[in-house]
Amino acid sequence: MNKEEIIHQIENQKKVPHLKFRLKTSTENFTNKLFHTLFDAEIPVEKNLEELEKDFETLVDLACWDLEKPCIKLWDNYVAKLAELLCKLNKDAEAIFTNDPASNSIEEVYLSYPGFFAVAIYRFAHEFHEAGFPLVPRMMTEYAHRLTGVDIHPGATIGTSFFIDHATGIVIGETAEIKNNVKIYQGVTLGALYVEKNLKNTKRHPTVENNVTIYANATILGGKTIVGKNSIIGGNVWITSSIPENSLVTHSPEIKIRQNYE
Repeated sequence: MNKEEIIHQIENQKKVPHLKFRLKTSTENFTNKLFHTLFDAEIPVEKNLEELEKDFETLVDLACWDLEKPCIKLWDNYVAKLAELLCKLNKDAEAIFTNDPASNSIEEVYLSYPGFFAVAIYRFAHEFHEAGFPLVPRMMTEYAHRLTGVDIHPGATIGTSFFIDHATGIVIGETAEIKNNVKIYQGVTLGALYVEKNLKNTKRHPTVENNVTIYANATILGGKTIVGKNSIIGGNVWITSSIPENSLVTHSPEIKIRQNYE
């Protein structure tokens, strides 16, 4: 087989005509610039918003394959919501600072907490997801996932003052609903009981009501599962049915300790 035949076969197998990997790079650059615009005290907001608008036009050209969808019109509506998003994120940062005894300053939260970064990118992406902007919001949250170990689908609904501690290994599914003042620790999964394509348009992930704390490595599954307000979910529990309000749920493994004598 000569070189021309090999090239022809490869081109015939490239079955996704809209797959352009520079969309991924452009999305990540846009995400970083948006984060810095809202939080870096040295960055001029007006100038960066102008740059972000141009970057967004690039994303539209790469991601909006259906020319009938007015993706370009999303930007003005999105910018109008940024002050509200920033207010929510400031409350998230305050929740982390207030609840984590290891945090020494609010600046430390913004600069170094992976949980805060993951929630910030989720909130940026969620607005695009709700507006129907294709692919980009998922790529934004996957970028945060790669950097932080936190996997939040942009379709999830998350209330105010959301506290993620340690971050690594957290999974929050597309139809999960998290109300206000919720605290989640590393390794928590808010997932689906079943993974089947025909369930796409159904609620597959749990609802967590106000003032709930979920400790490390807890797994809560199912679209009909509701964790009642003011409840505490202990580490390593496996939950597939609803929990009443004001509950304490714990897992007690059998631990045996044996001393070896010489």
